[in-house]
Amino acid sequence: MLTTLASVASLLLSYGLLLLGNGLFTTLLGVRTKLEGFPTEMVGAIVAGYFVGFLLGALFTVRVIAGVGHIRAFAAFASVMSVSALIPVLWIDPLVWLVTRLVAGYSMAGMITVTESWLNERADNETRGRVFSFYMITNFLAAGCGQLLLPLADPGEFQLFSVASIVFSLALVPVLLTRATSPTPVTPQPVRLGQIYRTSPLGLAGAMSAGLVNATFYGLGPVFAHGIGLSTTYISLFMASAIMGGLVFQWPVGRLSDRLDRRRVLTMAAALTALACTAIVMVATAPVSKWLFAASVLYGGFSFTIYSVSAAHANDFSPPDRLVQTTSGLLIAYGVGASCGPLLAAAVMGRVGPPGLFVFSAAVNVALALFAVGRMFSGRIPARAERTRFQALPAGHLTSQELYTALKDARDRDIARLSGHF
Repeated sequence: MLTTLASVASLLLSYGLLLLGNGLFTTLLGVRTKLEGFPTEMVGAIVAGYFVGFLLGALFTVRVIAGVGHIRAFAAFASVMSVSALIPVLWIDPLVWLVTRLVAGYSMAGMITVTESWLNERADNETRGRVFSFYMITNFLAAGCGQLLLPLADPGEFQLFSVASIVFSLALVPVLLTRATSPTPVTPQPVRLGQIYRTSPLGLAGAMSAGLVNATFYGLGPVFAHGIGLSTTYISLFMASAIMGGLVFQWPVGRLSDRLDRRRVLTMAAALTALACTAIVMVATAPVSKWLFAASVLYGGFSFTIYSVSAAHANDFSPPDRLVQTTSGLLIAYGVGASCGPLLAAAVMGRVGPPGLFVFSAAVNVALALFAVGRMFSGRIPARAERTRFQALPAGHLTSQELYTALKDARDRDIARLSGHF
């Protein structure tokens, strides 16, 4: 195990720096959009653009990686991210920012594809779970620490954008200096969302709900915090509290889902997320207090576990030879939710103000909880021997290598279907 971790240490360091910079940049851009007076609906479009770019990147960046190799591809995508962090201070234009975020999402998908394919090659069946546990911890810790960089300077100036660009550039160094060989490209496998829905409707619904809520929080959480009058320091603490809550709650919620009916655990997680949303809305208009940050921890703790529990529930019903396809299908559902959620939440915020973000999130989670309750009376419980072990998954970051296989196959099937009409 130690040998395996040593072989990917430089990769995880580069990935951690990447997430550190992206955590800062995402929150910084959300705050800056409001300082520039952009309409909330336009801010939602900018946030959604990132995830649209991510979906496109999941489909097309594999070709780049196969052509030039993992190390060069990572370097190229990190360089693009470094440039994308500087463009918003050179051109104050919402359309330019939208395109910039789309390109950033595309590049991020490429770097995550490099990271995950590398980890998969270095790990065997005995060590893969532990290796990806370190990967998950890197996700949450780096993204959470990135929030804490926000108070270093005034978001209205250029310094923080420069810091994000520097961190993205530093992410190149460990990977470029590694002596490790590049892994082989992934081979696409067929994915059918209809089959996944018939097998596990709740798993698919949970994945899409997680995309709707989690992606929206990452992009519009800073907008909410700024809108209720939090200072830069408190905005960073508010975001970091939720992300660290997601890290801390992964293990206990996962253990609970391994022991109980996962439908009950999903119902509980969704209901408690909605309750945390209600608490945040209630204290949002009051002076800054510890209760806002406590509610933020609970929100992140339960919200960021929904995707992992949904994936485990879907895999409980999936045949062993369809596990990869099931995972890919769930990620497509997450990606669709992540692309639509910011637009819908921004529309609600435009009507009811900053608390509209958590009104939207509460509504999504109440709907998921009700659907989960309905599935308790209509679905079967898998035998314990059929159940898969819970594996914590990074709620805010898609698994782009597997997402590529899903989107590639879906695109090819659509082309074949359309060609039959001509």
